[in-house]
Amino acid sequence: MKRSDFLPFTRPAINEADIEAVTAVLRSGWITNGPKNVEFEEKVCHLTGNRYAVALSSATAAMHLLLKVMKIGEGDEVVTPSMTWVSIVNMIVLAGAKPVFCEVDPETLLATPESIAAVLTDRTRLIVPVHYAGAPVDLDGIRRVAGDIPVVEDAAHALGTYYKGRHVGAGNTAIYSFHAIKNVTTAEGGMLVTDDKELADAIRRWKFHGIGMDAFDRQNRGRSPQAEVLEPGFKYNLTDLQAALGVSQLDRLVNINRRRRELAMRYREKLAGVDEIRPLKDPVGYDFEHAWHLFVVRVDSPKLTRDEFMSALKTENIGTGLHFRCAHLQKYYREVMGFRPGMLPVTEYNSDHICSLPLFPDMTPEDVDDVVAAIRKVLA
Repeated sequence: MKRSDFLPFTRPAINEADIEAVTAVLRSGWITNGPKNVEFEEKVCHLTGNRYAVALSSATAAMHLLLKVMKIGEGDEVVTPSMTWVSIVNMIVLAGAKPVFCEVDPETLLATPESIAAVLTDRTRLIVPVHYAGAPVDLDGIRRVAGDIPVVEDAAHALGTYYKGRHVGAGNTAIYSFHAIKNVTTAEGGMLVTDDKELADAIRRWKFHGIGMDAFDRQNRGRSPQAEVLEPGFKYNLTDLQAALGVSQLDRLVNINRRRRELAMRYREKLAGVDEIRPLKDPVGYDFEHAWHLFVVRVDSPKLTRDEFMSALKTENIGTGLHFRCAHLQKYYREVMGFRPGMLPVTEYNSDHICSLPLFPDMTPEDVDDVVAAIRKVLA
C-alpha cells in the first residue's frame, strides 16, 4: 500500500524546548551576536575538545575566511574530494586557487591517505578531507601523508562523529555546518574550531568587518567604543536567535544521533536481501563512531536509473536526497576549468548511483519499513 502522507528526506528535530529557547532571546532585547553565541561556542568546544570556536553564518563562510587568513590564492592548490557539496570548491576558486580532486574509497566514499598522497604537489597549500555522511576519514593516515601541509577537516556531516575515541576536529582545525538538514541545526550557520589562538582571533576579526572585536564583547557585554577596523572584513556573524537554537539542540545531540543510528541499523537489516540497493559500508582499520547524518545507498538496477528510482519513490510518497553530484563535473568546472568525465571513475560512478534515503530523529521504525516496502515495489 502507498503511504497516505509524504515522508520527506529529512525534517529538523525541533521541540518545545528549542522554540522556548528562541522565544527567550526574542524577549531578551539582544537578538543578534551576543551571549548565546558565546554559550554556543563554548558548548561546541566542550564537545569537540578544541580550545577555540568561532560561530559563523555558514560553513561556507568559515571556509571563505580560512582561505583568506591562510593567504591562499593564485598559484596555490587545495586538495579535496569531488564527492562533496560545491561550496568548498567554489571558495577555493573564488580565492584564486586551484581545486585538486582526490579519489574516494568505492564503498565508504571517504578520501583515503593513498588517494590524497597521489595528488600532492609542491604547490599544495591545504588538504580538506570530508567526513562523509557522518563517518570519519582516517585522520592519522592523512596527517602522515600531509607532512607539513595543513589539514582542515570538513566536518559539516560530523557533529558527534568520533575517530579513535576522540571527536573529529580535536587537536586540529575543523569546520561544522548547522544547516537545516544537519543533526543539530541553527537553520543556517556554521562554526570553525581550532586550537590555534591566532587563527581563531583572525577568523573572529574577519567575520565582523575587520573590527578588533565582536558586536558583543565578552568582557564589556557590549561593543567597545575603542573598536576600530584593523583590516577590511566581512559580515559573517551568527545571530543569537540561531545560536539559542543550537545550544538547545546540542543538549540532545547524543539522543538525536542514537535515534539516527537505530534507524540506520534497521535500514541495513531490511535492505540486506535487496541486491539492487547497496548501502555504504563502514570504514575499516580504525575505531570510530558514526554520526549517521545520511543513509546513502547505491542504486544498481538493470531496470531503472538512479534518477528514475528517486522519481518512482516520490510517487510512493517517499522523499529522497542526492549527496552529491560530483563537483568536478558541474557545468562551470567542466566548461571553464576543463575537468572531464573519466578523471575520477570511482567518484563518478557513485555520483551517478547514490541516493540518500529518509533519515531524521522523528521517524519511526514503521517509516523505515514503508521506505523499504516502497523500494521493493519500485524495483519490482
